[in-house]
Amino acid sequence: MLSVAWHTLRARWAAFVGSFVALALGVALLTVMGQALAASLDAPAGAPERFAAAPVVVGGQDTLRVATRTGERTKELARPRPVPAGTVAALRALGPVTEDRSFPVRAYGAPAAPDDLVGHPWSTARFAPYRLTAGRAPAAADEVATSGTWATVGTRLRTTDGPLRVVGTVETTGTTGTTGTTGTTGTTGTTGTTGTTGTVRELDFEHAVFYPDAQAARLAPESTQLVVEADAAAVRATVTDESVRILTGDARRLADADPGRDAEALTALNALFGTAGGVTAFVSVFVVASTFAFAVDRRRREFGLLRTAGASPGQIRRTVLAEALLVGTLASATGCVLGTYGAPRLAELVVDGGLAPQWYAIGGPSAGVWPYHLAFWTGLLVALCGALAASWRAGRTAPAQALREASVDGRALTRGRRVCGAALLLAAVVTLAYTLVTDPGELLHRKSYISRPMLLITAVALLSPLTVRPLAPRLPGAVGLLARAGAVAGVRRTAAVAAPVLVTVALAGSLLGATATIGAARAAEVRQQTVADFVVTPRDGTTLRAGVLDRLRQVPGTVVSAGSATTVFTLEDGVALVKSEARAADPALLAATVRLPVTAGRLTDLDDGSIVVTEEWARHGVGQRVRVWLADGTPKTLRIAAVLSIGTGDNGAYVTPANAGGGGVDRVDVRVRAGADPTAVAARLRTVDGVRVMDRAQWVRAAHPQTNRTTRLGMLLVLGIALLYTGISLANTLAMAAAERRSDLTALRMAGATRGQILRLAATEALIAVAVGALLALLVTAVNLTGLSGALHLLSAPTAIALPWQALAWTTAACALLATLTALTSTTPALRSPRP
Repeated sequence: MLSVAWHTLRARWAAFVGSFVALALGVALLTVMGQALAASLDAPAGAPERFAAAPVVVGGQDTLRVATRTGERTKELARPRPVPAGTVAALRALGPVTEDRSFPVRAYGAPAAPDDLVGHPWSTARFAPYRLTAGRAPAAADEVATSGTWATVGTRLRTTDGPLRVVGTVETTGTTGTTGTTGTTGTTGTTGTTGTTGTVRELDFEHAVFYPDAQAARLAPESTQLVVEADAAAVRATVTDESVRILTGDARRLADADPGRDAEALTALNALFGTAGGVTAFVSVFVVASTFAFAVDRRRREFGLLRTAGASPGQIRRTVLAEALLVGTLASATGCVLGTYGAPRLAELVVDGGLAPQWYAIGGPSAGVWPYHLAFWTGLLVALCGALAASWRAGRTAPAQALREASVDGRALTRGRRVCGAALLLAAVVTLAYTLVTDPGELLHRKSYISRPMLLITAVALLSPLTVRPLAPRLPGAVGLLARAGAVAGVRRTAAVAAPVLVTVALAGSLLGATATIGAARAAEVRQQTVADFVVTPRDGTTLRAGVLDRLRQVPGTVVSAGSATTVFTLEDGVALVKSEARAADPALLAATVRLPVTAGRLTDLDDGSIVVTEEWARHGVGQRVRVWLADGTPKTLRIAAVLSIGTGDNGAYVTPANAGGGGVDRVDVRVRAGADPTAVAARLRTVDGVRVMDRAQWVRAAHPQTNRTTRLGMLLVLGIALLYTGISLANTLAMAAAERRSDLTALRMAGATRGQILRLAATEALIAVAVGALLALLVTAVNLTGLSGALHLLSAPTAIALPWQALAWTTAACALLATLTALTSTTPALRSPRP
């Protein structure tokens, strides 16, 4: 069978080019994905940054630990606690103790000032270590030293905390090799020196602004970690509080800002590659199955001759599978080679785009061989699965098919295709209905609205031959009449061309439509809930500076409601520690500035002993008591005062400021009292330093959800893959169709058709197939978005279907262009024979 299959591939190589290219590209992407996963598994341990030269770092409690019947559950606290005062006093007896502080800084007056400036006390600079490159250390309250090259000595800066003057610039130095400490160390506030041995290199992990210690303490009163210059063993013996962290060696990186950022970036990157790999596998199977099905249908006479010569149905099936095996083997091997060369280039792209850490690299000996095995055998399996249905149909070819002359298709669907299509369609509808009944919020998750459309797309693609006749448009003129007749007569050819168009346009409509629909619902939710005339937020940082709220409350003719973002933790079913977003506000003022979707209870019943929850909570009955842990880990048992609807998922819990867990005010809602002038109120509010004032319309626009860069790249990658495979499938299908219809085209030339008319006929037939695929894609998109809208309705969220007309138009136009070009390119060679 292999020899027969090999000779068939050599004779009919053009029929298998599409499957080969699709599989090779799919395996290449799977190879890259596997190597990317291997790279993340072998990620190097992060080295300390700000505290690389610190002997010991002691931090307050930053993890909530709750004992359950199945073991201890942990969650990272939103607000770490300070080191207890008694512990700090005991540590000072061991050696110098330097308190660390970090706070955001926004500098004006320097065009090159970065947006992510962060302030620290000058006494902590030596622990990175930083060294002065120019000027001196800051001493006065309005003096600072900066890292990087964006400012020089003498630069004047304007900040919300007053004017500043740069008196020094610093740079960080690191070592490769053995690190030692030399020089002198001083007490808090002094500037000891730290030397290192080894090869010095420059580090760039933050844009720091160093203040005198007293000024830093005024701007950021709370300190949650400190450096102890003493023996680590003595520090451990002194600290008896188990919640206090003692960090030495590489563990000191946990004291840096966002120590898990590399892991989070790799997780997002792996999700991106995983999504791309899943879509690639789906579209590869789709293209291979479509190509083999169409090729088998065009080879009916050939299989009929083999049956007449004595070949059994099983031999025919094994021949088709052997062809798929050969194509899959060659394509998988080619894909592995392409993936080897493509992986390092992809790593450079994601690093340059800021999606991965600077050290990230894909490929090399460290990746091992398992990514290649995974990609190769997956490609082979995809090839065999794609050809399985076609081989079964080939085995059922009757010997009488050898006498077939007509090119008109018989039955539009085989029984097996009809059954599979109906079963998948039923499964898509049933699973959608079941999710709407049991957990409608699941439909709002990205993984759901990316994967669910594929089931419906497959079902509609299998049943698409039934839709060709009713959906094929009637066009004027002789060319239009012949084109429609040809599309309807060759229903399987038309369906084979329409299928990849369906995949691309439906994915574009479903994915982009889902994000647009959810985004529109969230924006409408914000619009409905915002009653305040003005919303005031910090201009710099995440919370308002001390004294700002008092100045806002002094504005006459206003009702001012201050709120802060916080979190609460609950233990569901006695085993699951769940983190929930929450806001803290004065309940007496909350109702005057916010219209919350209350389904039970009253907001005015909220007090220091109660909480407002959503229907998503396991316990959400008014009057019930729930045990929670606040943002700083403080345990409390609170009574449920009111219940909110789930909405789009942004309706969180509400507590009073006493239960905020130390959170600062990050938003102030201002309502203008009756008789007061809104313009005058806005003017008075804008005179307060350090705030950004927005009216209701501006706040709603600012709160509109924005797609992050990784998600946007993932969407583009998925659509790019789909469009690429669409081009491959269209080229392969139309090339096979043109080669088969050479005699038909000759007959048209003999009947008097010109070369231009025949080319217009081929292009029009291709466009009819594209139109059928686009209409089916629009139907699939509408069904998916209707289900999503139904989920929003069940969650008591604003409902609206946002069809991405622009994306649908562009993808359809791209498919039409590809179809037209491939139709003209494949038809032109058939017209080269001289006219009789």
